[in-house]
Amino acid sequence: MKGAQIIIELLKKEGVTTIFGYPGGSVIDIYDALYEFSDIKHILVRHEQGAVHAADGYARTTGKVGVCMATSGPGATNLVTGLANAYMDSIPIVAITGQVSTRLIGKDAFQEADTTGITMPITKHNFLIKNIYDLPLIIREAFLIAATGRPGPVLVDIPKDIQIAEMEYNYPEKLDIPGYKPTYRGHIHQINMTAQVLKEAKKPLLYVGGGVITSEASEILLEFAEKNDIPVTYTLMAKGAIPEDHRLSLGWLGMHGSYHANKAIMNCDLLIAVGTRFDDRVTGNTATFANQAKIVHIDIDPAEIGKNVKIHIPIVGDARSILNELNKKTEAKKHDDWLEIIEKWKKEYIQKPPAENEMVAQTIIESVYQATQGDAILVTDVGQHQMWAAKHFLCHRPRRWASSGGLGTMGFGLPAAIGAQIGNPNQTVVLFSGDGSIMMKIQELVTAVNNCLPLKIFVLNNNYLGMVRQWQECFFNCRYSSTHIINPDLANLAQAFGAEGISVQNQEELDRAIHRALEVKDHPILVDCHINKETNVYPFVPPGKSLDEMILE
Repeated sequence: MKGAQIIIELLKKEGVTTIFGYPGGSVIDIYDALYEFSDIKHILVRHEQGAVHAADGYARTTGKVGVCMATSGPGATNLVTGLANAYMDSIPIVAITGQVSTRLIGKDAFQEADTTGITMPITKHNFLIKNIYDLPLIIREAFLIAATGRPGPVLVDIPKDIQIAEMEYNYPEKLDIPGYKPTYRGHIHQINMTAQVLKEAKKPLLYVGGGVITSEASEILLEFAEKNDIPVTYTLMAKGAIPEDHRLSLGWLGMHGSYHANKAIMNCDLLIAVGTRFDDRVTGNTATFANQAKIVHIDIDPAEIGKNVKIHIPIVGDARSILNELNKKTEAKKHDDWLEIIEKWKKEYIQKPPAENEMVAQTIIESVYQATQGDAILVTDVGQHQMWAAKHFLCHRPRRWASSGGLGTMGFGLPAAIGAQIGNPNQTVVLFSGDGSIMMKIQELVTAVNNCLPLKIFVLNNNYLGMVRQWQECFFNCRYSSTHIINPDLANLAQAFGAEGISVQNQEELDRAIHRALEVKDHPILVDCHINKETNVYPFVPPGKSLDEMILE
């Protein structure tokens, strides 16, 4: 077989059914091999960044490895933002890029770029294949590395001459990667120590991150929390790890997190952190973060433990395995006094309801939530709308939320929603975006139209780069430098792309638009929601401040 044919056969063996990509000269042989291969569907995007974000959204919402493909040079460099995004959020992706022939590498050939050098800091691992006989093993290793341990993106750069070279194809059944041995089982002594401090704690708190969803640990997390009567707060990446309407759920924490979750962090006496990395948007000032608590950190990546905050009991391993063991070591216990304090905090800060008929983000998001009965996959872009959506659109189970966390990538939403819809064809997929973010990757609306995807896109349009404007208001005396934006009519623009577009100005028009959006089964619909231009997200912890220094209004 030719190398290009072997690549497709290997993808099939790895269970790949969908590739998001854009063809070019250095991958034309792979596309030729794909032409006669009906088992794998190729989704033609309109920009390579759209391909990697779509693969990302597919992976987040299905739990499978997302696959994207691009040509050499500009095709590969257009993947960079999406790879960095997936790397920050630990999302399993295999990116296949073409490269100039091996004899031309290093000679500044047409569309040559040092793809492995460029992507080394933003991938879990990457490969440059220089010998066709290495091809089968490397493709297999790429999928294994991407999906195991702490997941992440892996890039495989394949020169053109490797794609057309021939070899006898044999599938490598066994894999042994020297030095790659992720730890799954936690140290029993550390688990026993955690069980003991939990027994002694009066105000315990669980703080969970995306690792809980990655390890499929949501059920055991809930069982452990209920048995020990421990309230749970979580990062944006872990939204849906516990049903958000559960009595023990405090919502998410941090810079724009819930008032009572931040208060709980600052007053707990034991913090059990699971599958999370103590990001600065969560901790605020690390010198004061959970400074009354003993901190247990459970994470599969030993590099994360102790990186940002001082840890009292480190446990390296898989979240599901360790929570299961910890659950066996503990006896049922109640924390009524602690939960009663938290209930008081919940009543201390309640945001003012909007004026009747006023078009604000909260009512738009809650209206969509009620109309979908909370049974939708929610995708967001980045900005104020992302925070509002996280607050007001509850998720009741894992893999129903896809949002750019660590990198904060505007433009992520639309292609990620495409990936989520392709991966979950029978589910309702809702995208909330802002008028800044939606324009970053608006061309992918054509991809959704061409694939008859019934995406429900709601743009919260305030004619500003809202989050930056909020910072300018709070810290720069309302000097709105380059944050006021003027876009084309988004509803008409959607129609020009072949989608359906509706512009709404009030609640009555919104209700009709939501009803119409949920009717649509064969094309995307964009609802342009015009909201108050200077509404802020609260609570708000200023950068570098402690979590108990929240700005509330």
